[in-house]
Amino acid sequence: MKHVFIALRARPTMTAPAYLKLLTNTGKVVQTDEGQSVPIWELTVPPSDDPCLKDWATQFRQNYCPDSDIDALRDGTGLTRSQYLLDFAFPDEKVAPGPSIRAGDFAELLISDYVEHVLGYWVPRGKYSEKESRNESAKGVDILGFKVASLGKADPSDELLTYEVKAQLSETSYNAKLQEAIDHSHKDYLRAAISLNATKRRFIKGKDDNKIGLIARFQNKNDRPFLYKSGAATMLSTTAFDEKKLKSSTVVNHINEKNLQLIVIKGSGLMALAHAIYKRAADEA
Repeated sequence: MKHVFIALRARPTMTAPAYLKLLTNTGKVVQTDEGQSVPIWELTVPPSDDPCLKDWATQFRQNYCPDSDIDALRDGTGLTRSQYLLDFAFPDEKVAPGPSIRAGDFAELLISDYVEHVLGYWVPRGKYSEKESRNESAKGVDILGFKVASLGKADPSDELLTYEVKAQLSETSYNAKLQEAIDHSHKDYLRAAISLNATKRRFIKGKDDNKIGLIARFQNKNDRPFLYKSGAATMLSTTAFDEKKLKSSTVVNHINEKNLQLIVIKGSGLMALAHAIYKRAADEA
């Protein structure tokens, strides 16, 4: 079967979800001691009646369980849609490690939107629905992003972006989450192949030939060269945000240092916002 690649450079023209208005570039850039630039973005917690929250909750829910699957999955359980999502799909709100998994997933999904709608990559979703346990992180590279130059052929300018995301949404002092993201991003160079294969397998199950072909395009860099880029992000509460400690972050040991981008997102009340999105996603199912 001949696969057709998707022209993904057109995706930035697509309308971004309304809730991304809450994520803004502060214009501030922290320079690390090594001279690495770290742009600082801010996530604003909206009032509970902001209309964008409904759309956010709806799209958020699809990552764990498409609305078309909920009734079949809960059939025989005696659970409502909301109960099923809270008991079987979403990380637990209170019982460890549920809250930390919630924070991590919440940050990953928002950074996925950033990579897709701000940076202009196509970001496949679906790994969250394949967790064997709801209270665990999805395995593999946190985020895969793709750009291709044209239909039907591999171009050396095509891009694969792997992003690692770490979150500290609790109001505690900074614990080197950006450095942790950088260190994990370094490992992505070796584990990207595993994540590409897992992503491809999902599309094979869904018989999505275009996307199968797109993944295949990035599975042999030696024969079909492309640009490999890396990213490391952290989402921090206002208490955890510590500019002085961020400056000590080092990328010197990163295998893709020359093609590495960093970002910090800070905000107040982020853990409460994450819980609110999970609750709304369940209640409105």
